[in-house]
Amino acid sequence: MKSSEPDRDLPPALNSLWRTVKLGYSAEPKMLLLSFAMTLLSALPDALIALWLALLAHGMLETDRTLIFVAAIGLGISATMTWFLTIVFDRVQRRFRDKVAVALESHVARLQATVATVEHHERPDYLDRLAMLRDQVFALDHLFMSLFATAGWIIRLVITLVLLGSIHPALILLGLFAIPTVITSTWRPGVERRVEERAATKNRLARHLFIVGTTAPPGKEIRVSGNAQLLVEQRRAAWDAWYGPVATARWMSALWHCLAWLCFSGGYVGAVVFVADGLDGGTIAIILVLTAGSRLSNYVGAAVGELGFLRGIWLDSSRRLTWLEDYANRLDENADLDSPLRLTDGIRFENITFSYPGANRVVLDDVNLFLPAGAVIAVVGENGAGKSTLVKLLARLYSPDSGRILADATDIAKVPNSDWRSRLAGAFQDFYRFEFNAKTTVGLGDEPRIGDTDAIRVAIDRAGANDVIGHLPDGLDTQLGPTWDGGVEVSFGQWQKFALARGFMRDDPLVLILDEPTAALDAETEHSLFERFAAASRASTETNGRITVLVSHRFSTVRMADLIVVLDGSRVAEVGSHEELMANGGQYAELYAIQAAAYR
Repeated sequence: MKSSEPDRDLPPALNSLWRTVKLGYSAEPKMLLLSFAMTLLSALPDALIALWLALLAHGMLETDRTLIFVAAIGLGISATMTWFLTIVFDRVQRRFRDKVAVALESHVARLQATVATVEHHERPDYLDRLAMLRDQVFALDHLFMSLFATAGWIIRLVITLVLLGSIHPALILLGLFAIPTVITSTWRPGVERRVEERAATKNRLARHLFIVGTTAPPGKEIRVSGNAQLLVEQRRAAWDAWYGPVATARWMSALWHCLAWLCFSGGYVGAVVFVADGLDGGTIAIILVLTAGSRLSNYVGAAVGELGFLRGIWLDSSRRLTWLEDYANRLDENADLDSPLRLTDGIRFENITFSYPGANRVVLDDVNLFLPAGAVIAVVGENGAGKSTLVKLLARLYSPDSGRILADATDIAKVPNSDWRSRLAGAFQDFYRFEFNAKTTVGLGDEPRIGDTDAIRVAIDRAGANDVIGHLPDGLDTQLGPTWDGGVEVSFGQWQKFALARGFMRDDPLVLILDEPTAALDAETEHSLFERFAAASRASTETNGRITVLVSHRFSTVRMADLIVVLDGSRVAEVGSHEELMANGGQYAELYAIQAAAYR
């Protein structure tokens, strides 16, 4: 997607609006219908105030006590109904907004967390779109109120135009003079929002630099290096680069909006002159035009204001939400096969080619590889050779540009993501620090058993993390992270053991992926742990044919694997056991010799 066309593949506005309304209805059907009904009901007494004021003024001028009495009663009823409906509607609206806000925010969070791949977290254009959706998600609940309010203002406009038309049909044409304001109010927010999204990368950079300069993790390096002022200047430059084009767009759209209002003002003045000079409608006609016309301008202003917000923020937010829904569902559209329960043959990479979104370099180029069932596989190679990418494709965190991956005879791209992922386990080098209590931090690795203490203790033992738990003040109940009440800090290596334990929560995965999960541990500890991983995997061969894939830079560890895959320059350079590869005297033997020499 080109950055100059940020909305090119967003769904149509009305379709997105309808889908968001249905989402709100499914969350709170009764409250939504009640809020809408009260919005429409409150429009009637407010719109009739112009009529009562005209009748009251005419009655006073003509000393008509009956007319004064009718007008006064009408004003009283309208004022009371407006007051009563406003109070009740405010309570209903708050309750509806609170409930639907939670439902919508949860929906957005679930969508982002359950998208089959992680591409949306790494593509700059998608990141910009998601950043704006996260910023605007709070506004999605306002969308319903804005939609209801717009309907209420339109009803007021129709009633007011009917009153004006009762004096002379030509006065209905005053509504035509409001059309330019409607056009500019719906046009300008879209223009401004497109400019904001085109420059969203600069805004994200400014926020990132603010976080870098104001949070604890980078604080030590910033102070030691003395680059705080540089960060401040770069943040200001990034913010200016974002705000400059945005401000220009706002000024230009505001100018056109002012011209539209001048058009309406001219029509209003013309209507007053027309009634006063050209009609023989008497005092009541002039007063009704003045009161109804002035309220008409208020209603037009309120309606176009709501339309502006609806188009500029809330409608754009609903389009981004709908895009995210479609994007999340699209990745599993044709996934109608079941994941195999066990592997009898193995996993095959057939003509796999892949490059990261927005990058020109091919990371994997026409890769063909067979991983036999029950085997322990090690993947090695220099930095950037594609090791982590290979296992990410296996875990379906990305989809290959071409080729396919078969588990026995099943194309994993045709297996529902949740089904395939339920058959995987493992840990990655870029793990996340879940700052919950230790029990939950580990239990997250298998959500159905998140509170199963026995299963959690088994996973901790598999990861060799018993020593970490033993040093925690409250054991598994210890809160991790020093920023929380009673929380404790643990070292990077200890966090890595928690990540490992999380990866071992599932008992019988088809594939166990270990992407440099022990990089923070010493070589001896890593070697000992991998011996246990390999033994456990081989023991499970008869059960489900588990394949264990280990990515590591330490050749002393990977030598015990059944099969070693050497990647080089986006291709598979060698495949074989340690003994076979050493006998070949190729790249693996050369790299192994270099590392071995470093330990002598």
